[in-house]
Amino acid sequence: MPDFLKNILPWIGAAATGNVPALVTMAASAVSSSLGVPVKADTGAITAAVSNATPEQIAALKQAEADFALKMQALGFGHVEELEKIAAGDRADARDREVKTGDHLMPRVLAAFAVACFVGLVYSVLVGMTPADGMKDTFLILIGAAIAVFKDVYGYYFGSSAGSRAKDAAIADRP
Repeated sequence: MPDFLKNILPWIGAAATGNVPALVTMAASAVSSSLGVPVKADTGAITAAVSNATPEQIAALKQAEADFALKMQALGFGHVEELEKIAAGDRADARDREVKTGDHLMPRVLAAFAVACFVGLVYSVLVGMTPADGMKDTFLILIGAAIAVFKDVYGYYFGSSAGSRAKDAAIADRP
């Protein structure tokens, strides 16, 4: 879904998906002011708000995109790709840390715990163990957070990072 956001609003999309809290907040603020409704500073919330926009709101979002691009350029980002490099660099630094420290156990333990929590929450929903009405919103937020963490764990171990590791190993094995 973030690709949808980047295709519609390249600058706002890059800021929203870059894992830099200040930029995500700026993107949410731009979308919020265009739509006239509060939008949470979260990639999923920003994407949902844009995908549910009316044609009139899309026109307002396009204007906000142009204004946002000017603001980012004034901050020193010459091209949208520079915002995307921030997120890529952040992921590369995390993987590099894991390689340098040799700390392979802790990320796996945390990933296993995150997956177990996700599976437990899904199971509780499937068997009807949902909380009382007063806690339903909190429970739904918890499920949303668990889905996001599960997606990140899955992406780290099976997504582009796993493909990159396989490619690097294949290149290293060449004579």
